Amino acid sequence: MSTQKYAVTFETRIDRRFAKLKAEGRGGLVTFITAGDPDANTSLAILKGLPAAGADVIEIGMPFSDPMADGPSIQASSQRALKAGMTLKKTLDQVREFRVGNDDTPIVLMGYYNPIYIYGVDKFLTDAKAAGVDGLIVVDLPPEEEGELCIPALAAGINFIYLTAPTTDDARLEVVLAKASGFVYYVSITGTTGTAKAAINDIEAAVKRIRAHTDLPVAVGFGITSADFAEAVARVSDAAVVGSALVNVIRDHVDANGKARPELVDKALGFVRELANGVGRSKA
Repeated sequence: MSTQKYAVTFETRIDRRFAKLKAEGRGGLVTFITAGDPDANTSLAILKGLPAAGADVIEIGMPFSDPMADGPSIQASSQRALKAGMTLKKTLDQVREFRVGNDDTPIVLMGYYNPIYIYGVDKFLTDAKAAGVDGLIVVDLPPEEEGELCIPALAAGINFIYLTAPTTDDARLEVVLAKASGFVYYVSITGTTGTAKAAINDIEAAVKRIRAHTDLPVAVGFGITSADFAEAVARVSDAAVVGSALVNVIRDHVDANGKARPELVDKALGFVRELANGVGRSKA
């Protein structure tokens, strides 16, 4: 495959949001929830409340039966969502409903290629764009498979966001970043989500190395579980990504039958407010 860089000629909400954060002199907060976890109505209520709680960018997990790159927490969230009847079409419906009241906050769908392939790539991209999706993170499509979804997504005006890791050397970075857009997602630990956290000095060094290869913002995820650590990460990167810790708050407020307890939405959004307060302290 060619590593010639792809000239992105469109602008998304992601680009505008990171430009705004840069102008404000602060890092951003990216939050992850799984669509339909623990049920469609609760998930949508959390989604709609995230911007006011302080989320700058929202990642929505597309539920999948075999999320092999995710840790136990996000795997369990996928299972809860699937059990409650969530589908890819219903995930797009949630984005569409979110957009009725919010046309500014970037939405990134994150997941695996299989559900998109079954849905149909062209139909998926058309429907995603119409619903208001800004970017995609598809963890099992490396740059070598860019023709499957990355190139079509860029042609449709949707950012395709690649993951980098501590094991991604400089030569590989050039390949990974050749057609990346939106932002670069730096996975700060090796392994699955929600299992450990990296030293802030190591994160800072990695972000500097990535920035030597790209002008794209760098968001850092995996292992961010507290407002203090989110603040520290936001100081040395462009955004802190919180997934498993938020998903765990949702998990902790469902009953034995997997049903949402009355306080679940408030607890989830309260945790996001704590994180946002921490990230807000990163302002230069």
